[in-house]
Amino acid sequence: MSKYVITIARGYGSGGRTIGKMLAKELNIAYYDRELLRLASDDSGINEELFARADEKLRKTPLFRIARKAYKGELIPPDSDDFVSNDNLFNYQAKIIKELAQEESCVIVGRAADYILKDYDNVVKVFVHAPIKDCIKTLKEMTGKSEKEIEKQITSIDKHRAEYYKYYTGRNWEDAKNYDLCLNSSQLGFDKCVEIVKSYIDIRFR
Repeated sequence: MSKYVITIARGYGSGGRTIGKMLAKELNIAYYDRELLRLASDDSGINEELFARADEKLRKTPLFRIARKAYKGELIPPDSDDFVSNDNLFNYQAKIIKELAQEESCVIVGRAADYILKDYDNVVKVFVHAPIKDCIKTLKEMTGKSEKEIEKQITSIDKHRAEYYKYYTGRNWEDAKNYDLCLNSSQLGFDKCVEIVKSYIDIRFR
């Protein structure tokens, strides 16, 4: 297969973003994370800052934890009052993700990309996780914050990621059935995680 996409969902502090960047460099393909916000802004004409604030705004919505609006692909037209709603901002990000999957090989981190591309044959869906004690250790070295503060941050961010994923997909974020590979970065280390994904691509596509 000439084009393929690696999507990476990750627990906070597990190193999923770092592994994604390493994969992109090793495979000489593009890497997308927050760049998706700029691309979605350019495509829709909606201010990029609104995309950046959407996650936090959604988190504060009372119905966020119980409502389910699984993504179906429809874009809301500019003349609608809901054009800049959180749901439509997600829809535009999803549109960009689909276009990238059709146009080039790349790594995409987060944004429920595994679900958005669930019907694409050229996608490798990866979930990176690690025990919380190891995530705390990694983040402590990076930030210098206290272990108690970091543990609270990990719990909060992972809870939000799970709720965000559930809201837009109807699925459990940590369910192994959503992914092709679930990698414990603490046991394997970043380099071996990269090698495993590369080997999987070789076996599956080449």
